[in-house]
This record gives sequence, structure tokens and C-alpha cells, in this order.
Amino acid sequence: MAIHFHEEDLPSGDLFASGPIAVDTEAMGLHPGRDRLCLVQLSDGSGDEHLVRFSPGSDYQAPNLKRLLADPARLKLYHFARFDVAIMHYYLQIMAAPLYCTRTASRLIRTYTDRHGLKELVKELLGQDLNKQQQTSDWGAPEINDAQRDYAASDVRYLHQLKEKLDVRLEREGRTALAQACFDFLPHRALLDLAGWDEQDIFAHV
Repeated sequence: MAIHFHEEDLPSGDLFASGPIAVDTEAMGLHPGRDRLCLVQLSDGSGDEHLVRFSPGSDYQAPNLKRLLADPARLKLYHFARFDVAIMHYYLQIMAAPLYCTRTASRLIRTYTDRHGLKELVKELLGQDLNKQQQTSDWGAPEINDAQRDYAASDVRYLHQLKEKLDVRLEREGRTALAQACFDFLPHRALLDLAGWDEQDIFAHV
């Protein structure tokens, strides 16, 4: 297992095996446009993770990264896809779909709890403990230290395994089709967020 660090884009070449690719992002905050996209993390589930760091003033060209993320034949795995898809659309100008969201799947079948964070999900389903100490660190710093790199990599390290576990439960509870409908809608939900409806439920009666 290795963590590979890249500046501004992925290198050319076949870095990833075929199949789903796990994706996560780190930013200066939770508001695309105000808060800068700093890092995109990726893994094909084979044990290595790739981190792409964007510097202040980046033009976010990243053609190799964009080609991978926008590939309509490649399923992207997220935990809380709504934010990641939105901020990548804002800065990279691509729609990183089709997608699967482990947080959404968790909310559909782990209805016995309100704890759907990645740390809790990995602990229950995979028996692994995630260190979340770097969650609120400065991702725009000139140097990304080893603790930050390991934290960022861990956010994509387990998504393939989680999907397998969650799919079994979705099938068991008869909610696979409902989950897929939610995944299909999430890119539109992200666009609604970017357009100003992030705090409103447009389907609500009032």
C-alpha cells in the first residue's frame, strides 16, 4: 500500500485498474466558490491512493484528472457525494458521475442509528478505526504533512469494501432500486446547491 502525491494533475498513463474509482475532496471549507478546492483523492481499491493537490491561484486545468472523473463508463464512489460533486463541478467544470454514495446508502438501510459518518460506517461494517484528527486541518497550507496525507488517503481507502457490504443490505431490505434513484439524482442535487438552493428543500410543502 502506498500514497502517491501529485501537484495540479494526475500523471499520464494507466494508474488505475478498470472498475469503480473511489473519490474524495478536501477544501478550505464547505462553501464552493468561497472555499477553495485543495485536494482530490482517488483509489481503485487495490491498496494505493493518489492525492492531487491544487495550489492557491491554480487554473484547475488537470486534463488527466478531469478525463478520469468525467468518464461516463467509470462509476465513482463517494462518502457524501453531494459536496464532492458540487465542489469539483465548480472548480474543475466537470460532472463526476455516475456515482455511488456510501453515506446515502447508509441512511437508507442503517435506520437504527443517526450516525452515518465514514468513521462510524467503517468501524461497524469493516471493524477498522479511522483517525479523524486531521479532518479540520489547513488543507491550503504550503506543505501537506504525512498525517494529513494519510488522513486524506483513508477517506478513499475503504469505499470499495463499504459498497460491497452496503449493497448486500440494500438488497436484503428491498431498497436497491430506491438507492439507485437517489444516486442518479445526486448530481442534480449538487447543481441545486451551487445555484443557491443548498438550504431549501424545494419538494417541501412550505
